[in-house]
Amino acid sequence: MNPTSFHDRKPCVIVGAGGHGRVVLDILIRARRYNVLGFLDSNPAVHGRRMDGVPILGDLSALPDLKRQGVTGAIVAIGDNGVRRGFADEIEAMGIDLINAVHPSANLAHNVRIGRNVVIAAGALVCAHCQIGDSVILNTGCIVDHESMIGTAAHICPGARLAGRVMVEAGAFVGIGATVLQGLRIGCEAIVGGGAVVIRDVEPLTTVVGVPARSIREVPGYEEFAEMMTPAPLRNLPPTPVGAGRH
Repeated sequence: MNPTSFHDRKPCVIVGAGGHGRVVLDILIRARRYNVLGFLDSNPAVHGRRMDGVPILGDLSALPDLKRQGVTGAIVAIGDNGVRRGFADEIEAMGIDLINAVHPSANLAHNVRIGRNVVIAAGALVCAHCQIGDSVILNTGCIVDHESMIGTAAHICPGARLAGRVMVEAGAFVGIGATVLQGLRIGCEAIVGGGAVVIRDVEPLTTVVGVPARSIREVPGYEEFAEMMTPAPLRNLPPTPVGAGRH
């Protein structure tokens, strides 16, 4: 990615004024291809403020006016996979180009294919013949080895390592420091917990944790949930009689 002179940089906005937005701002500043005019955020409490010296201009409804003022590009800096994908669709419908943020220290093979609205953070390594879909996050220091495919709106977290020919389907989340062995598939909207070692395919909508990774239930039953929410010293007390303690 060749940096351009300041006057030739295209004006853009970042959607999402949170921690990930700060990361994306730093990437765009360092890459020197775009002039970031401001953030957009759905929280009205932050409108009119500045973050890292950049103004928060409003929410997504401000985009048509910004487009008339010359803004041509936007990138969605929101960690939630579904929200990020949904906002990207709205922006595209407004006729604004979805841009990518690729840190200069990221190492990409010459034949990697990258979609739109993609964030590739500092130190990420993407090897030969990988395909990176729209709205993907390849976070700090992750490794995506040869011939892997990352589906739309997936998130590969910091330090995660994907061996060759791994398929990560749309909306999946591979947690910090996780390892996925070669040739495996992480199903649509599946979650791989931080530090997990995946040695077999992960089914869609499944959460796996541990070494080796094993599936867990995402939603506990009512009694299990109630026990989880009760402080341990109170769990073995007899039930309170109906009406007791009322005045």
